[in-house]
Order: sequence, then C-alpha cells, then structure tokens
Amino acid sequence: MTRRRGRFTRCVGLVALGTVLALVASGCGGGSSSSSTAGAPAKPKLPTSIGPGEGQLNLVAWEGYAQPDWAKPFQQQTGCKVSAKYAGSSDEMVALMRDGGSGQYDLVSASGDADLRLIFGKDVQPVNVDLIPSWKDFIPQLQSPPFNTINGVHYGVSYEWGPNVLLYNHQKVSAPQSWEVIYSPQYKGQITVPDNPIQIADAALYLSKKDASLGISDPYELTQPQFDAVVNLLKQQRPLIKKYWALASQEITMFKNGDVVVGAAWPYQTNTLQADGVKVTDSIPSEGATGWADTWMLAAKAPHPNCAYQWMKYVSTPTVQAQQAIYFGETPANTKACAEMDKQAKGSCDQYHANAPASYFDSIKFWKTPLADCGNGKSDCVAYTQWQQAWQEIKG
Repeated sequence: MTRRRGRFTRCVGLVALGTVLALVASGCGGGSSSSSTAGAPAKPKLPTSIGPGEGQLNLVAWEGYAQPDWAKPFQQQTGCKVSAKYAGSSDEMVALMRDGGSGQYDLVSASGDADLRLIFGKDVQPVNVDLIPSWKDFIPQLQSPPFNTINGVHYGVSYEWGPNVLLYNHQKVSAPQSWEVIYSPQYKGQITVPDNPIQIADAALYLSKKDASLGISDPYELTQPQFDAVVNLLKQQRPLIKKYWALASQEITMFKNGDVVVGAAWPYQTNTLQADGVKVTDSIPSEGATGWADTWMLAAKAPHPNCAYQWMKYVSTPTVQAQQAIYFGETPANTKACAEMDKQAKGSCDQYHANAPASYFDSIKFWKTPLADCGNGKSDCVAYTQWQQAWQEIKG
C-alpha cells in the first residue's frame, strides 16, 4: 500500500485531525460500544517492571500461534499455563475482545483490520515496549507502525507478517498464474476461500488488474460502483465454492480429503499439508497479494497481565520468532531471527523473506479496515459495516 501509508494511516489520520471518533468507529467497522468517546486515547501510566506471573495466560489467536513447540517451554520457564482460543477472522477477534476481553482474555494476536477497532473501542490497553528487550531489533516498519502506535503510545507488540497465497493441488491443477482460477467454473465445487469480509479486498485486487476501467487503486478504498462490481464478482463465484473456511484446519481437511483442489490460503496451510505428504503448492499470482501484519495486544481487563508481558517478551526473541515463522510460513518482525531460522531449517530465512528489502514489505497489500473516507478529500468509499453486510449476502 506507498502502501504503508495507504494501509493504516488513513484511520489514524482521522483521529490526528480531530475527526469525531464515531466516524472512526463506523469506518473501522465498529468496536465495542465504548468507542463513542471522541479524541485519541490519553497518555497512559505504564508499568515499569514485570511482576510475578499469575500462573495462567489466556490468548485469542490465529490458529497455529500457540504451538506446543514454544508454548510448553514458556510454561516451564514462567509457570504461566497457556490456553488459546483460536479465532477464524478479525471480526471474531474483535467480538471476543469486546469489553476489554471481559476479564477472560489477556492477549489477542490482532491483524491490521482489527487493531484500531480494538484501540478505539478501549478493548486493549497501552504497553511498555521498554519491557520487551527484543523490540529494538524489530524491522523499522514494525517498531512503531501506525496500526498499533498512536501519538507515540504503543498498543501492542508487532509479531509476524506475510502474504495471503493461492494454494492448489499441483497434481490436479496446472500452476495458475492468476487469481482468476478461483473465479473460473473450471474447478466448480472444488474451490475454497476464507469466510471473512476482508476477502472482498482479494477480489478487488484481482479486478484492479483485470478491469482497469474500474479505477481501483487500493482494494480497501472502494467507491460504491467499484464495490458493486467486486460484490457482483463474488456472487458469481458463490456457486463455485465448496465451502468457505473459518479455521485453517478446515481448509487443510478439505485438501487432505480431496474435496477441494484450489483456494485462497495462508502459508501455514501449505506447510501443514506438505508435511503430511499432500501434493500442494502455493504461489503469489501476477495480480499480487493481500497480507497481514499481526500484533500481540493486551486486553484492557487482562486478568493475568504479568504472564501477558512475559509472553510478549518471550515470543519476540529471535529463537521463538524463528520457530513461529518456519511453522506458519510467515516473516518475523525481529531482524535477528533470520540467522536462527537458518539454524532451525536451512534456507528458511530466504524462503520466508526474513532478509528481504523493505520493498518486499511494501509490495503486500496489508489488511486495513475500510473507511468511508477515501483520503482524497471525499467520503464516498464504502465503509466496513457495508462490507460485513455484503459478505453475508454473498454467502447467501
């Protein structure tokens, strides 16, 4: 998205300019009901040290983000027992974290289309990055990114990032060069895509290349005619879909069983399926890809804040960042994880772009929450609430 600017600063800019927060809430998809207070959050008083662990840590996370390989050593080191609730979409994460996590959840591994909703919904609280020693080793783009840092206040610790990929069974599908394959009747009934309103952006990215007359420059900033064209494409796709997947494990099962042969996925699914001997390959088609940049965010009513800080400190280290990156097939925030990745799996640093130039990061159309404000002095873009409504209509 100047992709970093286009990716997340639009919403932050609204706040910086003093725009009424109700606009931010509606444009950002609406966090909890507490998001009606205008203005940016006040400068907080932060903890200056991490106290003794409370013996428990409750996470809301993407599937594969709390694997035993690194969760068990953490438990042994800290005495904090890890319990994870896996969410299938950013909307689900926002719902689970409503009312500050309801005194149940401590941390959420939120992506860019959820961060600002959580911040301005007052569902997450500021964190002291000085208590996370590895933070200083993060790539510059993820030390204080505008999707989790506002007016110098950090509302989380960046984690890992990567692209959404095209996954296919290479024994049944010839290497596709375009996202067109998931909109084509050639594989009717054997296609799967995420059950997530942000999937509209993937279709918009495809149409931006296929039909230049639409004038789509940012898949998250769509005027009504552009949005209508994208929704129409997705409605045409609906009869081709075997199933919309909510959890990565659902897509993995479908590919294992031969129910589907092509779909939109994360590298995590590719790695898991290949490890199980399933004949799959993934690629980034010619139109490019959307992607995610995740943040561990601390619930406003976290019942185990010390264990939460211990987790953020632990998973930011090069060793754990490397483990997570290799397992999930994503890229670590910590620059020192590259060498660790090659120790754990030779060539993985290069494979997952941990040593890539900034231009690679900037080439991915990272998730952000669609706003009515288009950033051009107009407010004629379709806001996220309409994306949610349209997605339900698309699925039928």
